[in-house]
Amino acid sequence: MSIEVNYWAVALATISTMIVGSIWYTPNVFGNYWLRVAKVDMEDRSAVGPILTTLIVSFISAWVLAIAVQVTWLAFGGNYLVVALTVAVVAWAGFTAARFITHDAFEGRPSGLTILNIGHELVTFIVMALIIGAWPPAGTV
Repeated sequence: MSIEVNYWAVALATISTMIVGSIWYTPNVFGNYWLRVAKVDMEDRSAVGPILTTLIVSFISAWVLAIAVQVTWLAFGGNYLVVALTVAVVAWAGFTAARFITHDAFEGRPSGLTILNIGHELVTFIVMALIIGAWPPAGTV
């Protein structure tokens, strides 16, 4: 089995996470709520470190998603975009959402914050899947 990855799609999916996050956490959307409930004070910290960390982690997430989509498509076939969306939602539910819920429950975080953050992750995974699914590796589909 040869696992091909379209790194242009992975790069675009990585960038998309920054765009989704920038919109999701803007003050006019959910940013003010997030700052208040998560007790984040942006005046006392630089955003450079978190942004660089987000880029690195987002690349890893997009790359792993692209590999998982390709493996699933090779195993089951079907419409590449549908496979990408299915894999993204299953990965989100089984890994991201489940882990957020567990950690937040033990840390006593408000359920509204958990829902906000896992909602952001769901949208992020769906956007990444749309990019990866719409732009499969050359010769794949």
